[in-house]
Amino acid sequence: MKKGRCLGLVGGLGVGATIHYYRSLAQVHTERGCGLNIVIAHAETEQVFACVQAGDRDGLANYLAGFIHRLKAAGAEFAAIPAVTPHFCIRELVEMAPLPILNIFDPLVRQIATQGAKRVAVFGTRFVIESKLFGLAGEVEVCLPPQDEIEYIHATYTDLAKRGTGTEEQYRGLTDLAQKMQQRDDVDAIVLAGTDLSLLFNQSNTKFPAIDCAAIHIVEIANAMTTGSE
Repeated sequence: MKKGRCLGLVGGLGVGATIHYYRSLAQVHTERGCGLNIVIAHAETEQVFACVQAGDRDGLANYLAGFIHRLKAAGAEFAAIPAVTPHFCIRELVEMAPLPILNIFDPLVRQIATQGAKRVAVFGTRFVIESKLFGLAGEVEVCLPPQDEIEYIHATYTDLAKRGTGTEEQYRGLTDLAQKMQQRDDVDAIVLAGTDLSLLFNQSNTKFPAIDCAAIHIVEIANAMTTGSE
């Protein structure tokens, strides 16, 4: 069985998201009839959050670049980070990383354009929501909900990332909020900008218009591994 290019995955941000990427990439490679060539390093969510809260882009880029150096030494040919919040420093990280990085925003921008979305809301960490996707989402208008709703989304998301599993209550709560925002704020879609949201939502159970960052990022990574495109 032929193996494609080796992916270096900066995992742990959180663990559930890393497992989701690994499982999904393995499934895609099985369907395509080729072996999975991947190495994973474990980073810590707390360190990422501390740097983002401090506005320390260079510090976070240095932290993540250390893992990418290890991944390169293990044979990786390109890297990806299966989380949105660490992309806070993506510009700085691209400059110092020893490998090309397939970032999560390029396929997101293309998907937003494909769906014709003009106004979106965001589910993810507080940092991603309040930054309006770090200004990396192209021309789309990002709607900010009230602060109490931002705190609720952030708390739910960080609990998902910490525990690696979701609950029916969390699923209902975020679904109700998404539907409320769709009507109240006239948004075209909710951007699922937190990869651990895959613990709650999938194609069959999402009851609101959504753009899943993790799903489109996984397809982009799989294509890069099997076709050689970055």
